[in-house]
Amino acid sequence: MGIVAGLDSSPDFTRIVVCDADTGAVIRQGYAPHPVEGRPSDVDPQAWLLSLGEAAGGGLLEGVQAIGVSAQQNAVVPLDAQGNTVRPAMVGGDKRAQVAAADLVDALGGKEAWAQAVGSVPQAAQPVTKLRWLAKNEPENALRTAVLLQAHDWLVWQLLGRPVRRTTDRGGASGTGYWSAATGAYRPDLVELALGHQAMLPEVIGPSDAAGTTPEGLLISAGTGETMAAAFGLGIGLGDAVVSLGASGSVMAVHPEALADQSGMITSLADATGMHLPVVTTLNAVRALRGTAELLGLPDLESLSDLAMKSTPGAHGLVLLPYLEGERTPNLPHTAGTLAGLRRESMKPEHLARAAFEGMLCGLADALDVLRGRGVEVRRIFLLGPAAELPAVQASAPSLFGAQVVVPQPADYTAIGAARQAAWALGVSQGTLDPRNPPAWQGAAAQVLDPGEELAVGQAVRQQFTAVREQTHPGAFRP
Repeated sequence: MGIVAGLDSSPDFTRIVVCDADTGAVIRQGYAPHPVEGRPSDVDPQAWLLSLGEAAGGGLLEGVQAIGVSAQQNAVVPLDAQGNTVRPAMVGGDKRAQVAAADLVDALGGKEAWAQAVGSVPQAAQPVTKLRWLAKNEPENALRTAVLLQAHDWLVWQLLGRPVRRTTDRGGASGTGYWSAATGAYRPDLVELALGHQAMLPEVIGPSDAAGTTPEGLLISAGTGETMAAAFGLGIGLGDAVVSLGASGSVMAVHPEALADQSGMITSLADATGMHLPVVTTLNAVRALRGTAELLGLPDLESLSDLAMKSTPGAHGLVLLPYLEGERTPNLPHTAGTLAGLRRESMKPEHLARAAFEGMLCGLADALDVLRGRGVEVRRIFLLGPAAELPAVQASAPSLFGAQVVVPQPADYTAIGAARQAAWALGVSQGTLDPRNPPAWQGAAAQVLDPGEELAVGQAVRQQFTAVREQTHPGAFRP
């Protein structure tokens, strides 16, 4: 079919990959940071266009027939009736909006009402919550807001020359807090509840649909959020879960139906293929490792991993509940971490190092159990993030998760997922691909780890962790 491009506009940079449309092989790539200092809560979206132009320099897109756009999730771009930005885009995990999130939960009648309405309970980062903040703190800007776009919607619209028609995809829409993955429809009443009045919302188009064609004849696919693009780039399907190890952690899996969860632990997103992507997050993952490394006077996580490998599974009875920032799973927002099982023989640096890794992974295993408890099949777990390469993680993860663990080689999976979406839309437009089946690209090169004979040991470590969690926070976790 030729060549296609995928664009990843993350919070910090733009990355573009150009791929063979049939195999997915990366032919060339470009990169440029956003011209923005740090990670502010407000960003002029023109910054995204500037870095896009720089990343695409040097003829990078020559011969490209279609482009897919993925971008940071939760960024709201409020436009006036003429299509101009009312104020800078509100991006990221905006802590300003925490009070607004609580207001919205109460205004609709509680967490269960939100879970039933749109499959998620408002969090500070979500667009619907940012709209509430805008209405309360910048009422004049709220009144001028006539159109609501997210980052990838806005970029697609710009690439197409700002047409009258504005589009988004199911994946992006599902994270807004005013579109339901279960019904496939917007809830304009929730926009009004948050913003104080109605606003125009982009048309939600299908996974293999094209958003349009540029004046130069370049096909632009639907686009999607970063999470959905990364899952699509990895090629995950039914039976697969993804565990992301950042400062905080997240667990998501492909599922055939949307899950409403009144506790608020599950956020019911849609993926980039027509399926669903329930997500459970933990507030503490690699930050627990970094904190432990600092406590032990170690320079980096590699040193912490080496030290942990000198201990044994179960860390001589030492258990770390890694709830250093409070926790979402289980819902303990105001708690602190707990170190239990201190005995003379367990009070050694290597046992604390081991307990930190096991505590982090057991916390993520709890998040996996939330999905499993709702009927989500998990046969294979993709482990993402630089910490996935650490020997102490790889030694414990398969037995603690109770499943085969796949550690993909580092690659630009978000941009690759966007390119795969572009290839799908191109193939459908040419009549060479089925709208229901994406192109079969080469899977991610990966290391595969099986629990094997260690499974029973891992389950014993988890039981030790669960006993301490239940003793410390009785009844807080009900998967």
